[in-house]
Amino acid sequence: MIDDLPAGLRARHLADADHLRVLAVLDAWWGGLKGEAGATERALLLPRLYFQHFTTTSFLVEREGGEVAAFLVGFLSQTEPETAYVHFAGVDPALHGQGVGRALYRAFFALARSHGRRHVHCVTSPENTASRAFHSRLGFTASPLAPDYDGPGLDRVTFTLDLSAGPVALS
Repeated sequence: MIDDLPAGLRARHLADADHLRVLAVLDAWWGGLKGEAGATERALLLPRLYFQHFTTTSFLVEREGGEVAAFLVGFLSQTEPETAYVHFAGVDPALHGQGVGRALYRAFFALARSHGRRHVHCVTSPENTASRAFHSRLGFTASPLAPDYDGPGLDRVTFTLDLSAGPVALS
């Protein structure tokens, strides 16, 4: 499924049973970003429905012992036939810089292309500088700050990648 992961890691599609396992790593992986409010916000962004209804377009990476190492929750837009969307992605900080995030996105881009999708969209909080830098390195174009994007006080930076513009920079 994803063949360019570091040794000792394997990928598969998400399953309903992965929901609580993924929620359990969020606070540690995000380093307490935005405190208790951030923890609640992250948990609310990943309800079980993503692990039930978007399994074929989402991925989980595990270590040999079954420990969660990374995930990407994405889907194909039902209202915009040329668009795919990465809803949430995370990589264990111990694996940052080893190509795990790039491998997940590469797999999602391939899936999106195979379904005729031309654009990939995603959002992040303005405080998440690591996410902003990662998406920029992948070739996403960032928007100006979108105030109240996800509700009052929930500002976001939106990103767009044009898959038809040629190879995606994944180095």
